[in-house]
Amino acid sequence: MLPPEPDLVRDLAEWLPRQRWFGGKDGPIDDLSIATATTLLPGDPGLHHLVLDVRQNRTTDHYQLLLGTRRDLPDRLRHVEIGGVRDTGLRLYDAAHDPDLTRVLLDALAGEASAGPLRFHHADGARIRTDLASLPITAEQSNTSLLFGDSYICKLFRRLSQGVNLDLEVNLALTRGGCTHVPAVLGWIELEPGHGAGDAGEPVTLGLLSDYLHTGADGWSLAIASVRDWYAHTLPPGDDEWAELDASAAGGDFAAEAERLGAATAEVHRALADAFGVTILPAGEVRAMAARMNAELTGTCRAVPGLAPHAKALTAAFLDLAAHASPLPVQRVHGDYHLGQVLRTESGWTLLDFEGEPARTQTERRALAHPLRDVAGMLRSFEYAARFLITKAGTVPTESGPRLETRAHAWAARNRAAFCRGYAAAGGPDPAAHSVLIRAFEFEKAVYEVRYEARNRPAWLPVPLKSLAHLTV
Repeated sequence: MLPPEPDLVRDLAEWLPRQRWFGGKDGPIDDLSIATATTLLPGDPGLHHLVLDVRQNRTTDHYQLLLGTRRDLPDRLRHVEIGGVRDTGLRLYDAAHDPDLTRVLLDALAGEASAGPLRFHHADGARIRTDLASLPITAEQSNTSLLFGDSYICKLFRRLSQGVNLDLEVNLALTRGGCTHVPAVLGWIELEPGHGAGDAGEPVTLGLLSDYLHTGADGWSLAIASVRDWYAHTLPPGDDEWAELDASAAGGDFAAEAERLGAATAEVHRALADAFGVTILPAGEVRAMAARMNAELTGTCRAVPGLAPHAKALTAAFLDLAAHASPLPVQRVHGDYHLGQVLRTESGWTLLDFEGEPARTQTERRALAHPLRDVAGMLRSFEYAARFLITKAGTVPTESGPRLETRAHAWAARNRAAFCRGYAAAGGPDPAAHSVLIRAFEFEKAVYEVRYEARNRPAWLPVPLKSLAHLTV
């Protein structure tokens, strides 16, 4: 049984802003209400599914919570306690961290159950085990992912968006099309229309169950290991020009993997085109896109003065795109492509998380784009990987200043070239043959990065700014 709503709302309003996945940390909660409350498991312990309407700055966001109730809360769950109910001794907590209760999700998915406005589905032919215990992935920030044994991963979308989530829509289409570079979708959870969460007349995606690639290593970790090895490599005296440095000299060269990743990216882009089709963006819309890029640059320069020295070169790239505008094929793409969104498994590279950039609106995330926009995102990620260790005190052994930046640029240049080579060889549009477009996309991504880092990770701001010093010459 749930506690009285006023008490529950009070506890949630105090607890919610402290959660990493809460998106409204920049201001107070003006109002919080419970849009839906569905009991999934009665008794003690009990499991209840809540959709919360949170109003801030005259807008309302919708959050999902698995609420657990116990009279005796084990020590292992104290860190996710939300509050208590006066006079009953009942304790409230975030049940996504309770393997005794999350198994209910597997049961419901396997049986395609319904509970109130919740609907559980499994993919055609999927056989879902129900005897697995869950473990939350602590590194997740905007969502919460649960590992069920070494078989499944269940992503629970904390901040809900209208309609079908892009991650489900895209991954399900690619799974049905036989694409081997994405984890197979096994099931999903949705809220039926007419029950809040920004109701747009279609179901709202709450969760996604996929194969767990337990042998995978994420691309970011592999790249950082390569960079660390490169920085530890002793250079001959006098090698001061970046063009003379050979980043392959270090033992942990990443270029071969970067080339294979480029090929996998082209194959996924081709699968996306097959699944969703390709349309043509008229030249006028391309010019409008270039104007939006420039407007975003202007706004970001006002907010982050450190970007201003690069504004002239960035604007020139956007104007160049407008001047050479011609009809452009556009399609579904990844939308937030970087080394943290890919896994290297025994069978090759796998792409994850097709939700789009977190700081973009839902409309912007769903917009079609030229596939080189994803390529530009990955090129920027190589710049990040090359400079990540520079931002962490004590991790770079000996060098500093311009010489260290020279090393960073050499590593990034080698792996950027390898990625583009693999992408073009596998049938993707050759970045070298679309230099105006890829440059504009890369600079657009850099402007986004500057704004994002200034707002969320100020210590990382030098990473995009320093890379621009090379790219805008």
